[in-house]
Amino acid sequence: MTLKAENLTWKIGQTTIVDGVSLAAEPGKMLGLLGPNGSGKSSLLRLMAGLRTPQSGTVTLDDRPLRQFKRGAIARRIALVEQHGNTESHVQVRDVVKLGRIPHHPPLGGWTRADDEIVDGALARVSMADRQGQYWQSLSGGERQRVHIARALAQAPSELLLDEPTNHLDIEHQIELLRLISAISLTSIIAIHDLNHAAMFCDRLVVLDKGRVVAHGTPEAVLTTQLLRDVFRVDASVAPSPHHGRPHIQYMR
Repeated sequence: MTLKAENLTWKIGQTTIVDGVSLAAEPGKMLGLLGPNGSGKSSLLRLMAGLRTPQSGTVTLDDRPLRQFKRGAIARRIALVEQHGNTESHVQVRDVVKLGRIPHHPPLGGWTRADDEIVDGALARVSMADRQGQYWQSLSGGERQRVHIARALAQAPSELLLDEPTNHLDIEHQIELLRLISAISLTSIIAIHDLNHAAMFCDRLVVLDKGRVVAHGTPEAVLTTQLLRDVFRVDASVAPSPHHGRPHIQYMR
């Protein structure tokens, strides 16, 4: 089971946002999307989730074009956690997470004990079980982000797409969340800003700049001083971390 993009191009008017991008998510591995603001990461994730239609190119799931799948079938396979998910509804945390079960029910299907167990497990995984009766509007930004991830896990997907999921989280929950994603047996694509976190947790990286892929491969191959200078406009040294052996970036003052 794998999710691929083949020569994807997507535009707004005459402006090209995603420009001929190809990539493949390896089954059970975490693929990191890196790039400056405006490089096309969020748009690429929405294309790969089937929420946008490219002007050219194809997204495939198990080597079958995504456009051939019905919306419900995609929702049972692919979960997307967006950067700015929000709701004005006066709902409790558990009700938000229960939304993840909708793709698994026919229109008149009833709620089951198995659904409750899946929701319980998703809440526990993001350390929000004790907040499940709390109302959405009372949560902090970081807590809301964790609830959205629980909703995605309740969806029981085989592919998980995340757009800056550590935004709004304190450092403890950033690391906790990335450990969770790397530990579960899902194919995941994660857009992430923190290059050291990407190096530490991602199996492979794709770097975008102005909508194009400018580098791809292992963190060791991708995260070089030259790439950091050319793409991110920073001077830094890169050396193996004494703690985990992956590349560690130290920025110059």
